[in-house]
Amino acid sequence: MLLSRRFFPYFVTQCLGALNDNVYKNVLLLMVTYSQVSSLPFDVNLFVNLAAGLFILPFFLFSAYAGLVADNMDKALLIRRLKLLEFVIMACAAAAIVTHSYLLMLVLLFLMGTQSAFFGPVKYSLLPQILTAEDLVRGNAWVEVGTFVSILLGTIGAGLILTQSYAEVIAAASVVAFALLGVFYSRQIPPLPPVQQVDDVPFAPFSGMLRTLTLCRQQPAIWIAIIAISWFWFVGATYLTQFANFSRVHLNGDATVVSLLLVLFSVGIALGSMLCTRLSRQRVEIGVVPLGLLGLWIFGVDLYYAIPPMTAQPLMSVSDFLSQPNHYRLLLDLLCIGISGGVYIVPLYAFVQARAVPSQRAQMIAANNILNALFMVISAILAMVLLGAIQWQISELFLALACANVLAGLAIFTANLEFRVRVKHYLLSVLRYRVSIDSVILPYEGACLLVSEKAQRIPRALLSTISLRPIIVGQQTLQVKEALRQHKMILIDDKQLSELLIRDPSFLMQNPCFRLQYSTEAQSSWRQKVTMTLSRLR
Repeated sequence: MLLSRRFFPYFVTQCLGALNDNVYKNVLLLMVTYSQVSSLPFDVNLFVNLAAGLFILPFFLFSAYAGLVADNMDKALLIRRLKLLEFVIMACAAAAIVTHSYLLMLVLLFLMGTQSAFFGPVKYSLLPQILTAEDLVRGNAWVEVGTFVSILLGTIGAGLILTQSYAEVIAAASVVAFALLGVFYSRQIPPLPPVQQVDDVPFAPFSGMLRTLTLCRQQPAIWIAIIAISWFWFVGATYLTQFANFSRVHLNGDATVVSLLLVLFSVGIALGSMLCTRLSRQRVEIGVVPLGLLGLWIFGVDLYYAIPPMTAQPLMSVSDFLSQPNHYRLLLDLLCIGISGGVYIVPLYAFVQARAVPSQRAQMIAANNILNALFMVISAILAMVLLGAIQWQISELFLALACANVLAGLAIFTANLEFRVRVKHYLLSVLRYRVSIDSVILPYEGACLLVSEKAQRIPRALLSTISLRPIIVGQQTLQVKEALRQHKMILIDDKQLSELLIRDPSFLMQNPCFRLQYSTEAQSSWRQKVTMTLSRLR
């Protein structure tokens, strides 16, 4: 899948975009922080905070419009145009870097944020269009791996670039080169036409944002999933923002230790994203999400107790830091926090993509981006209040954040019955049953008929392992027809199928139909081995 023509050009394109964003943003911030900037009309700290705000502001202003645009035009064409725009912006940025035009660089940072805001909805909404249902979770895992590795490389790479001779020239050449590569790979993405009739898209930033959020709230399961995704970005933004001061104040570490913390966190998320594909059996499975939250809580609390006592010592390099075994527990906790985050986030993104109506999928991703940005802004404000006004230590902030994951999990799963049921069924399917599934992936939408000779005896927990959608067990012929008319998924036995065919011989030609074979073998008084096979009848 990774190297296929339908996925690889897109994957490289989105990785290059994330890499370029972070190289440029961090080069700007480091140049302002460590260079002579007497030409600035205001304070350096104000400049840094303004830069962060200007990059995130476009996600509020343009995400809703970007979602509408992505739903109403060829997604491959949209990506090519956005990549050309990125190249133009980066060409101007190169000139600004070389000439030290900091205010121009600030304006261009806003434009890069705008380009990213338009790229976000198309980045995730096209996955169900280019991947088979079997590959959707794995595709999301690779996207998360690529995104966080690119963020990591961009952050560290910017620091390395500015330590070189002719740093400004190297930085300028780098952002232009990454943009050119993005243009090249974007042109390899195959056409992805809209799945609906194209509509006119009015530009209305504020009313459009409210309309998109309202549309999302009308689909409760998707809305709760997006809230859960936004919580991940709240947690991640808090950790990433505080690593620099945490390293200096609590660990006596220099900038190389900060880089080590970033590497462990990002690698952890990448490992967790890939682990999620195994835990979910390569299916969209919300039942995996509590495992990620549990890890964020346990390892977050243990991180607090693994922090060494504060001492007044010279700052350590990464080699000195690693030479002290008492730091290994903290580093392992941080890696496991990243792994837990990857396990948590991948099924939520896949759920939103699979459950959203295809003609509104990009708009759902746009709503997600708006809420992600809002939660990250709230995390920054909360950190400023707790660390500044209330005078908490960063370690206390991390402990509170770890415990808040429990409250977030309770809120998420209390708010949606479907999520609670899927968690219950997933745990049963793992703890009580040893499930082996050999099947095709069932459709994520539309009418669907399942037929099994043991329809009434299959536990609901096992039915949930073969489909993201609720499966109704049919009782009467009229109930079956009504369920199919309402585009639901229903399971019947062979006798009911015979009755339906007697009444309407063309019945199987009207709906997708699958044969479900189910067998069990007792392994103990509690645990059973279950084999389930799905094959298409029509």
